[in-house]
Amino acid sequence: MRILSFGTTGQVALELARAAPLVGAELTQVGRAGADLTDPAACAALIAGAKADIVINAAAHTAVDQAEAEPDLARTINATTPGAMAVAAARRGLPFLHISTDYVFDGSGTRPWREDDPVAPLGVYGATKLEGERLVTAAGGPNVIMRTSWVFSAHGKNFVKTMLRVGAGRDELSVVADQRGGPTPAHEIARALLAIAASFAEGRGTSGIFHFAGRPATSWADFASAIFERAHLPKKPRVIPIATADYPTPARRPANSVLDCTRIRDSYGIGQPDWRTGLTTVITELETHP
Repeated sequence: MRILSFGTTGQVALELARAAPLVGAELTQVGRAGADLTDPAACAALIAGAKADIVINAAAHTAVDQAEAEPDLARTINATTPGAMAVAAARRGLPFLHISTDYVFDGSGTRPWREDDPVAPLGVYGATKLEGERLVTAAGGPNVIMRTSWVFSAHGKNFVKTMLRVGAGRDELSVVADQRGGPTPAHEIARALLAIAASFAEGRGTSGIFHFAGRPATSWADFASAIFERAHLPKKPRVIPIATADYPTPARRPANSVLDCTRIRDSYGIGQPDWRTGLTTVITELETHP
């Protein structure tokens, strides 16, 4: 199975590089030097000439607050370019796997979001990712859109690493408690993508939108507490739960980001990972290789 993947430095991209050899996949990753995500035609041309069986787009403009200040750039990277990639893949009959987000929803209600629930993004990031979903679907080829949430790993920028950095030496730390979601280990996303890719390679792939996130649902404040419980810090801060209104940000966040992951289980046999197990793994890696 030959995979062409866009993205080399993101959390999922780095985990794909680790996981691919374990399943016998031949992975070619393309970073900024090889494919400018602001140039849709160049990315499409790369797919047109690639020796690949599957294409994965693991690259995106994920700076949620920054996207509010640069909507055109976010739209190009999150929508126009993935759409061009999907068209190029469809022309060759190559399955196209694309990562999306819980931010396509407005975060209302309390039940987990299903794939066919109404979408209503609150900001530029979610709006551009939703536009990307629609363009990928419209391309018409075999494709999977995987919506995920609260991604964390030992790499890049994420909540776990932020908490360990800002919490060191603090007596207490205020963390939002009225936003709920499913933290998702990046290495589990990589494994799920590779499993889906293998299904397509074997002729068993099912196109569509699928939710994939960690369980159980939790709040940012409780997630922070779990991080500090597992970390070996000289001093562990006490987590003070606060309301979203007390921590204003340029972009609005969904209050309810919990995703219903039944469809991916039924279609691909992929269950929800327990984020607590993944968190222990990530913290061990961070403490072993700081």
